[in-house]
Amino acid sequence: MTEDLLATLKSDTLADRAYKAIRDAIATGGLRSGEKVTERGLAAQLSVSPTPVREAIRRLEQDGLLVRKGPRTVMVSEMGDAALEDLAEVEVGLRGMVARFAARRATPEQLDSLDAILDEADDLLILIVQRKQAGQHPQRHLDQLMDTMQRFNDALEACAGNPVLTRLLDQARVFSRAESRARRLERIAHDPTFGLDRYSGHRALVRALRAGDAETAEALVTADVRGGLDDLLHPPR
Repeated sequence: MTEDLLATLKSDTLADRAYKAIRDAIATGGLRSGEKVTERGLAAQLSVSPTPVREAIRRLEQDGLLVRKGPRTVMVSEMGDAALEDLAEVEVGLRGMVARFAARRATPEQLDSLDAILDEADDLLILIVQRKQAGQHPQRHLDQLMDTMQRFNDALEACAGNPVLTRLLDQARVFSRAESRARRLERIAHDPTFGLDRYSGHRALVRALRAGDAETAEALVTADVRGGLDDLLHPPR
């Protein structure tokens, strides 16, 4: 019994990893729209057996990212603009729900941690401005800032204390973390002020969480996420 349970847990873990790896490949263009793939081919690329890949493919079919063309052959779906916009609305809604739950459940220690992370981000922004004024390229500090804000988002999800919501959000993200970062850095390279108009909203969010104001917290996150996704989905030509 114990061996069977451990085998199941191991299989589930591999299926989760396979799911995320294939999903990221689709999001970043490693697997292109209309491209045909096979269970065995994906298993070989991921160095796993076909079983977890089969489970990952089933989940990706449910997500609409893969379409089955045969018993063991699938094709990457052609995600049109309308489908991406629909997915973005789902992500916006789920991220707003994270803020609503966080306003109800965050502990004082968690809220202090959110403020401390933003303190780090503020310091990095100052360094970035100073490097730019000195004619230097602050790539290292930009990377650190991206990492810091990712920690903020992860900490916010932890404040919500809802694993089911976290799993749903993982499946509904329009971009993988790697793709989102790449797109943001590309926009910043052309416009150093990109995203700064929404940055101050993070402090307002923490204040709303401390007040237990779920409605304001949700509204702030919803506006921020919708604006961010819109910027990444519709870059200037």
